[in-house]
Amino acid sequence: MSSLIFDLAYILTVASIVTIIFKRLKQPLVLGYIVAGFLAGPHMTYTPSVSGMEGIEEWSQIGVIFLMFTLGLEFSFKKIVRMGMRPVLTAIMVMGCMIGVGSMVALMFGWSSMDRIFLGGMLSMSSTTIIYKAFDELGLRSKRFASGVISVLIIEDILGILLMVMLSAMAVSRRFEGLELIKSLMQLVFFLMLWFMVGIYLVPLLLKKAGRYINSETLLVVSVGLCFMLAVVASNVGYSPAFGAFMMGSIMAETVEAENIEKAVGSLRDLFGAVFFVSVGMMVEPSVLMEYWLPIVVLTLAVMLGQMFFGSLSFFIASKDVRTAIRSGFSMVQIGEFAFIIAALGQELGVTSSFLYPVVVAVSIVTTFFTPYVIRFSPNVCNYVEQTLNARGADVLKRKGRESVRRQEPANTVASVRRRFIGNVLLQTAAFLTICTALSMFSFATLFSLFQHVLGSDYGTVLCCVMTLLFLSPFIRPIVIRKNNCSDAKYLCASGFSGRVLVGVVVLMKLLAGFFVIYYVVSLMLPFWWAWNMLISFGALVLTVTSRPVKHVSMRIEHTFIQNLRQRDRQGELSYGRRLRGKDLQIAHVKVPVQSRWGGHSLAQLNFSRTERINIAAIIRSNHRINIPGGNHRIYPGDVLEVVGSMESIDSLRARSMEELYKPQDGMLADKHGMVIISIELTESSPLIGHTLQDTDFRRRYNCMVVGVEDGKGHLDATQAKRRFRQGDIVWVVGEEADLKMLEMAV
Repeated sequence: MSSLIFDLAYILTVASIVTIIFKRLKQPLVLGYIVAGFLAGPHMTYTPSVSGMEGIEEWSQIGVIFLMFTLGLEFSFKKIVRMGMRPVLTAIMVMGCMIGVGSMVALMFGWSSMDRIFLGGMLSMSSTTIIYKAFDELGLRSKRFASGVISVLIIEDILGILLMVMLSAMAVSRRFEGLELIKSLMQLVFFLMLWFMVGIYLVPLLLKKAGRYINSETLLVVSVGLCFMLAVVASNVGYSPAFGAFMMGSIMAETVEAENIEKAVGSLRDLFGAVFFVSVGMMVEPSVLMEYWLPIVVLTLAVMLGQMFFGSLSFFIASKDVRTAIRSGFSMVQIGEFAFIIAALGQELGVTSSFLYPVVVAVSIVTTFFTPYVIRFSPNVCNYVEQTLNARGADVLKRKGRESVRRQEPANTVASVRRRFIGNVLLQTAAFLTICTALSMFSFATLFSLFQHVLGSDYGTVLCCVMTLLFLSPFIRPIVIRKNNCSDAKYLCASGFSGRVLVGVVVLMKLLAGFFVIYYVVSLMLPFWWAWNMLISFGALVLTVTSRPVKHVSMRIEHTFIQNLRQRDRQGELSYGRRLRGKDLQIAHVKVPVQSRWGGHSLAQLNFSRTERINIAAIIRSNHRINIPGGNHRIYPGDVLEVVGSMESIDSLRARSMEELYKPQDGMLADKHGMVIISIELTESSPLIGHTLQDTDFRRRYNCMVVGVEDGKGHLDATQAKRRFRQGDIVWVVGEEADLKMLEMAV
């Protein structure tokens, strides 16, 4: 047997035993994995250990890739926009302060400059997983301050990715000049925008075109393949593979398959993530911990006290609420998985000392252990602080908070329109310039030499220049044309002379940007005098702007990108009709467990049709059956609900409170009283025309239930009791076969 298989079997066995014990003790599983790694590692002499660390390190790298991929799936760039600037500013302040704290502690102990920088990065971010689980176990997830903490943690995660990239660039260059840092940041922004835009355009198209061939198995293979592909690309251009995995996850987060992908890779993430955390525990050396016990104690106090003070201060500056700020800051008194990833990055690059990894692991274990107790203790600190402040001071703080909120509300003034106009233009121009730069680089690297080799130096160069400009034209045109006549531009032109000057300057700058892109390509490829190159560039720009084919291609590309970016948001609006029309609509039996808290509640109170998009077709109670129950019918423990919905909705319902799900059969169930679904088109002679479900008393008269109505334009929506039926409507009805036959004859 291979030693790698033996090692993997051994560490998973130890991890399973230890995590069960930690689960019983109500401690985070991450701690259990680390302890399991310590027990199975080479530094624990009293237990068997793995035969080699090389294979385990490779498995742990795969674990990091899966962790970052699933983190990207849970993250959406649109969430940043919806959150506003408050959590962003809070996260930046907290991370900046904690980087300073970590660097000062390392300086105090005389550690190297790289150790100081990496240690500051390790201490700057709290653990999203640990805090989320702590809120869940303490019943605080519904509290107002908890949602603010989660928002800040999401921002910290994305800033952590940027921090990893910056640390990698610093470690490779070993230089900290401002110009080098700016260059690294610009390069990072370039790849960030390029991968996101290309991914949003191509990945949803791939999933859509191959949709009928993709099931859960192939979806897993495709998503993991794309994840590792971008991880390899990121590694080849000088970034961490984890960064590429995160980017692919954030791209797939915008697709309609995001939730299915998250479910498909969930087991792989848990497995390889466990291996990663176990490998972290293997790095713990007792001798190093004994030698560096004082830095461990100091760093633990620095993390906890630093997050308590600077975290609370940052939340207070952002929210102006003392109680919320203190409870939020006290919730973030630990470091977690990102600290391990940054520590592993430093070890991989060979720029940090060997003792730093086990020291940070020890600090993480201690701070994670104390996190639930600090969260429970925070209300006492809030009470003490509020009692210390006099009533007048508290009123002043509250009044300042309300005034701050009012000041942040956007106003439809010339200044706000000007900022919005300039911001939109800059974002759009940067996006299209990024694509133009990437296409130009691709042309210079591949097409230029290929055309010269096939057609010769002169003809090959000219043809390559023409082909490159054709490829660039759909992206140069919007740089020059888009936003010139938008509503904000018209508003500014109508506001006065300064507004017209601003719009004119912006239009001129966009024109120069488009001209510069064309001139750059022409001057590098064509061996003409610069004046001829400028004349050729100007003519190419005119053709690009006035060409109708270029306009249509550009608009089609932009429309596809926007549709792909918004398709997940539109899914909720269209999901009911798609499910009802599709083949995935099911009738299933779900048993209400004895311990269900839903017992004794009416269907109207539970409102499954809104929360889970489920319709209850029947309630089976012992030998008694209630078909098409009304909203006043109650369910009791032991009842069997006959539900109508998609498999996703049924699974969601079961995940909330149900436990048994019997497989539905195609068509009518074997039971003679089983429910079936049919669609009926209303003709001119139908007695339902002009009436509503409410005034026809549909359920009592026909003993059937309407679950959807499709109008003559093909729009399908949920049932509305006061909607009047019209000729041409297609009514989707659930009921017993005999009742449905009578209904078809009647209507």
